[in-house]
Amino acid sequence: CLTFQLACCCGTAACALCCKCCPKIKQSTSTRFMYALYFILVTIICCVMMSTTVANEMKMHIPFYKQMCKGLQAGEMCEKLVGYSAVYKVCFGMASFFFLFFLFTIKINSSKSCRAYIHNGFWLIKLILLAAMCSGAFFIPDQDTFLNAWRYVGATGGFLFIAIQLILLVEFAHKWNKNWTAGANHKQMWNGLLALVTLILYSIAVAALVLMALFYTRSEGCMYNKVLIGINGGLCLFVSLVAISPCVQNCQPHSGLLQSGVISCYVMYLTFSALSSKPPETILDENNQNITICVPEFSQGLHRDENLVTGLGTTILFGCILYS
Repeated sequence: CLTFQLACCCGTAACALCCKCCPKIKQSTSTRFMYALYFILVTIICCVMMSTTVANEMKMHIPFYKQMCKGLQAGEMCEKLVGYSAVYKVCFGMASFFFLFFLFTIKINSSKSCRAYIHNGFWLIKLILLAAMCSGAFFIPDQDTFLNAWRYVGATGGFLFIAIQLILLVEFAHKWNKNWTAGANHKQMWNGLLALVTLILYSIAVAALVLMALFYTRSEGCMYNKVLIGINGGLCLFVSLVAISPCVQNCQPHSGLLQSGVISCYVMYLTFSALSSKPPETILDENNQNITICVPEFSQGLHRDENLVTGLGTTILFGCILYS
């Protein structure tokens, strides 16, 4: 029994075998699932690190919080374990972990090779290695130089990740449109559902555009926000016209407004993310006092818009991982 448990944790046996109630899955599927689970686990930890609410609750409800922070050498109130810099360090460790296995699995042609055996198993050891690499990033010397350099790597990776998300969303919407269009050949109800979903997607995109124009712009100032909203709204309209153009329809008969509707909603999310991340502008009012503009009143001091962006981004991220 002990040998079997060790095989589940460290060997190539699929984790589904640890419980009879779990469905049987292929080894390749279980491997992808485990790597995705590791990624999601670290992402959740990063979200917790970014949450000021969680940090404040920990300070209030953990009696030995200050002593624990000093013991970990994380600052008097664990300020080194929260915020953007801590997330950068944890993500550096996770990126190094996956890059290491990317190099390790190059040119594996058989699942029976030694490297494939390691790739498909040893999950407990891999988890320990992942935790060690994420923790080790906090002990890198000259943290300021490291963070400044890693920000450029993060910006480049973020751009590539957005491009990959767009490709996955287009592929998902294309398969969705193709399946429902094929169903319409047997039952007209699918045409109605396709039109309804497309209408809902465009309604969400238009509503998001109007709300961003109301909350993030005003008659005076906010020129950057106005330009950003105007350009992205115009691009969504352009993409919609291209999707139903005759040349695209001839090359891709299954192309339609569903794909452009999905992309329009995603572009509105990216626009919302950019607006919420942009530093607010300040101007002098009639009493010569500084007032903050170009941000919604409900988010001032509460970061509600940033929390909403984080929630939406995490949901889209998990969805793309599960789909891929």
